[in-house]
Amino acid sequence: MTKLGEILAKRSVNKSMVARRTGLSKARMNELTLNPSTKLRADELYLIAKAIDTDPCTLLNTLYGHLTLMPDE
Repeated sequence: MTKLGEILAKRSVNKSMVARRTGLSKARMNELTLNPSTKLRADELYLIAKAIDTDPCTLLNTLYGHLTLMPDE
């Protein structure tokens, strides 16, 4: 399960409802929540955040806040 999948499960969010509200297919929602190698696009993140009544910036920080820049040489 992906971090997005964990967030949705923790909040007891119905993936079918999110798919319906965002226009994403159920298959795409399954990819995004189950397959860690699947890349989440910015437009998908924004729509999912809106569908689950979350601030898109908060969702972005929750999913990717662990990333850091490479040090200058």
